[in-house]
Amino acid sequence: MLVRKISLYVALFIGILAIIFVIPFQKSLICKKLHSKEILAYMPIQKDHTFQIQYTHSIHLSEVKESYRILKNNQIEQIELMYDDTSIGMPSEAEKGEVFVRENGHYYIKNMKRIFPSFHLSTGQVIANHRLIYKNKVYPFKNFITPGTFITIQVKKLSLLQLLKGVNIVGK
Repeated sequence: MLVRKISLYVALFIGILAIIFVIPFQKSLICKKLHSKEILAYMPIQKDHTFQIQYTHSIHLSEVKESYRILKNNQIEQIELMYDDTSIGMPSEAEKGEVFVRENGHYYIKNMKRIFPSFHLSTGQVIANHRLIYKNKVYPFKNFITPGTFITIQVKKLSLLQLLKGVNIVGK
């Protein structure tokens, strides 16, 4: 009788532990290999649901900063684009409803409302030096993803098991 009771408690404990490991709970910005489910890195997202990606443009070698907001439905909204040169590869005007301005030597497209479930990025091997900026801290992509890797960036809730497998960008 005692062995049966202990076996029941052990089975119950293992079941609860299994559930804890597989139920997604931590909202995170994730970087995964393009066309794969393999999570290369993640960043837990807190109340500040904005982030930027900054890089050096490969043709005119000036800085570009893209600003994003994470929406409640886990979609990503591009809200601003800042750059220094309107030559090849950069817009010279805004889309309908957006605002194109020049301030402090930079061009901006503001009031952007471009919404994506995810977006793709090729992390730069040499020139681009892609950086993720979150809460005013800069995280070079090369610190957690091999330069030249094609990735998908999206927002997803991760389970404890997924958190243990991936690389936490903020290192906590």
